[in-house]
Amino acid sequence: MFEADVFRALSDPTRRAVLDRLAAGERSVAELTAALPVSQPAVSQHLAALKAAGLVGERREGRRTYYRIEPQGLAPLIDWLGRYRAFWPERIERLRDVLREMDQ
Repeated sequence: MFEADVFRALSDPTRRAVLDRLAAGERSVAELTAALPVSQPAVSQHLAALKAAGLVGERREGRRTYYRIEPQGLAPLIDWLGRYRAFWPERIERLRDVLREMDQ
């Protein structure tokens, strides 16, 4: 999966809210709809976008479909962040210096 697909999927606040709910464990569309301020068709559309980006998987049980986070779907995001990790300590140290100066 391309990192642009992951970023596009995560750019929507409702999709991030869906992922937050799924972080607690597998959920059905009905359970997700009950926890979110959007309609069932909207939840289904958001789940389809998350699935297309490789961020969620599904399991069918009878007439119900259960969704779960696919951890490997976050790999492009983790890889992208990793490329910038080297910059973080320097930036954090600069922030500490600025905060120290502000305290004086």
